[in-house]
Amino acid sequence: MSFGVPAVAVVPLTASALVLAQQPDSGDNGGQGEDFGKSSPVGLLVLILFLIAVVFLVRSMSKHLKKVPQTFDKEEAASETEAAAEAETAEAEPETAAAEKKPDAAAAKKSD
Repeated sequence: MSFGVPAVAVVPLTASALVLAQQPDSGDNGGQGEDFGKSSPVGLLVLILFLIAVVFLVRSMSKHLKKVPQTFDKEEAASETEAAAEAETAEAEPETAAAEKKPDAAAAKKSD
């Protein structure tokens, strides 16, 4: 059993196939007219603005990353804070010792 197309439908079917298979000519070139591939000064301005924004974002990110600690371990952070506290007390001890010596020297002068 073969499938046959009636003779009345062959001509319109063939004509519609030829119309649909045609390449676009002078009408629509698929978006590839005479200005295809050319950029405008507005595009350049937008590109420059994006580059400036990226520069500022990189600078901001680098500033924030400098503030981040090397590790987030609690043990090391506790030892670092203890070391910083000891360093502050060590710096404060010579000042208090010098302040304590001055009244003793003044008291010794008064007793003489």
